[in-house]
Amino acid sequence: MKSTRAAPARAAETLGDPRWQRVLARDAGADGQFVYSVKTTGVYCRPSCGARTPRPEHVAFHASAAEAERAGFRACKRCQPDRAPLAERQAALVAELCRLIDQAETPPSLQTLAEHAGLSPHHLHRLFKAQTGLTPRAYAAARRGERLRDGLASGATVTEAVFAAGFNASARFYDQADALLGMPPRRFKAGGERERIRFAIGQSSLGAILVAATENGLCAILLDDDPEFLIRDLQARFPRAELLGGDPDFDAWMAQVVGFVEAPGIGLKLPIDVRGTAFQRRVWQALQQIPPGRTVTYSEVAASIGQPAAVRAVAGACAANALAVAIPCHRVVRTDGSLSGYRWGIARKRALLEREKQG
Repeated sequence: MKSTRAAPARAAETLGDPRWQRVLARDAGADGQFVYSVKTTGVYCRPSCGARTPRPEHVAFHASAAEAERAGFRACKRCQPDRAPLAERQAALVAELCRLIDQAETPPSLQTLAEHAGLSPHHLHRLFKAQTGLTPRAYAAARRGERLRDGLASGATVTEAVFAAGFNASARFYDQADALLGMPPRRFKAGGERERIRFAIGQSSLGAILVAATENGLCAILLDDDPEFLIRDLQARFPRAELLGGDPDFDAWMAQVVGFVEAPGIGLKLPIDVRGTAFQRRVWQALQQIPPGRTVTYSEVAASIGQPAAVRAVAGACAANALAVAIPCHRVVRTDGSLSGYRWGIARKRALLEREKQG
């Protein structure tokens, strides 16, 4: 009788606990914050467990898996609450595969990566792309491109840099040279000498704006109050390129970019020439997946590319972005939602976010 009378009190206690609502919602965001045990089954689960919802009078909450086990409960085999959350395990696995690709002299095959991960090739391919925004093959190509650029910049000959980057044949490299470097390799080695870059300066509600493009697409969208500063910035980025201003045909591109700055919802249908390290490109690709009106934290971006510990490096990649708005680094905020540094000024970041929230 005593147990029967106690049941309503235990149920009321559970129902009044805010953690119960997270269990009912199977909230994956609560995983790692607490676990709950079920007296009738003797197991404990993470909040997102897909098992049948227990009766509230049978439930107790615990701060950790260790606490639940000390209370005599065993881990649920379905949700495995004694292990790291699935998202963290997947991110760690993809980060490990990225290191494996980085260290290999030649890119590992999808089958080799799948065997290392203990997954099917199809599952591995889908997981890797979901975490990094790139397929394993595309990531390997980006890393080779990064090694190639580093080799050319350090003074190696084109042939030395090509083979050091992992290309088995120079013919194969030259087929991909423009995509990897944005220009012929000897021109890249010369610091972009003779590369033609069209640019224009205009005005937007955010102040002066400089738009520049190579033959492959937009290579810079820069913002400042001082137009002269913008020109010096562009010259510093491409010290040996031929900068061409006053091109009437480029005005249409300028108009599209300014229109996009004023109304991000319309989208930007111009090609972009993205130049950066493999890591930076992964971050920038992740940023392009954030819809207007939404924000994410640096930690969330790091987790989305499979490197949850690389929060500082993500912030660095955001700071290195030269394509304002087109690569929306302004949509990344601190964990508490506050605005952190923005290379074009916090006021512009706030204005962009407010504009996007208004639609």
